[in-house]
Amino acid sequence: MKNCIRSVIFGLLFVACSSKKDPVSTPVYTTKVIAHRGAWKAVGAPENSMASLRQAIRLGCYGSEFDVQMAADSVLFINHDTSLQGISIETTPSSKLLALKLSNGETLPTLQSFLAEGVQQAKTRLMIEIKGSRISQDRTFATARKAIELVKAMKAQALVEYSSFDYEVCKKMRQIDPTANVVYLNGDQTPEQVAADKLSGLDYYYGIFILKEDWIRQAQQKNLTVNVWTVNETLSMKWFLERKVDFITTDEPERLLDLLKQ
Repeated sequence: MKNCIRSVIFGLLFVACSSKKDPVSTPVYTTKVIAHRGAWKAVGAPENSMASLRQAIRLGCYGSEFDVQMAADSVLFINHDTSLQGISIETTPSSKLLALKLSNGETLPTLQSFLAEGVQQAKTRLMIEIKGSRISQDRTFATARKAIELVKAMKAQALVEYSSFDYEVCKKMRQIDPTANVVYLNGDQTPEQVAADKLSGLDYYYGIFILKEDWIRQAQQKNLTVNVWTVNETLSMKWFLERKVDFITTDEPERLLDLLKQ
């Protein structure tokens, strides 16, 4: 089924791009690049690692996205999956998690270590995704609250933006810090509803925006930011660049940066 959906999307993209007339002049793109779980693919670094964060910064990406979840003793760690090497993140104490090594020899990073690295520069933003807890939504709320508190304690507010697949968590983060940029990931809320709830923008899977292209325009009209994930193919990148979305999240930041230079 997933392959069928992807085939439909690429078919729509091919028709849209092939029917478009050649531009009279070189377009001016305003889209910014967000490295998905850092810039890891081209350099062979682990996803969500300090190495991938540093590479995103070296490339000059607007942002480096990463996933935050809470250990059993409330320490916040960076990892996409709910477990690493068979060890559950949220049911394991930090002392045991800190003994785990990534494939490049790094220690499993904490949010504190990522923030400490990030505040040494002012170019690349840290895009925090709050991972949903498998235990309870209250625990997800607690993860979000602790992340915001740590960001404030480390004076990193200007560098940080937040996201979640849980709409209620997004609204809660907005309540905790009304000045924070908070975007919703799941793709099932209209621009009108997101604006009404005073979130900062939509951060949806690229197929949703292709099938509901009018949402891009509606969001822009309501001064919501539009981010699209995870766009890795050149054809898809060009389609979204032409529509001047605010951000494209990609595993191929080098490719997207090259397109922006053309």
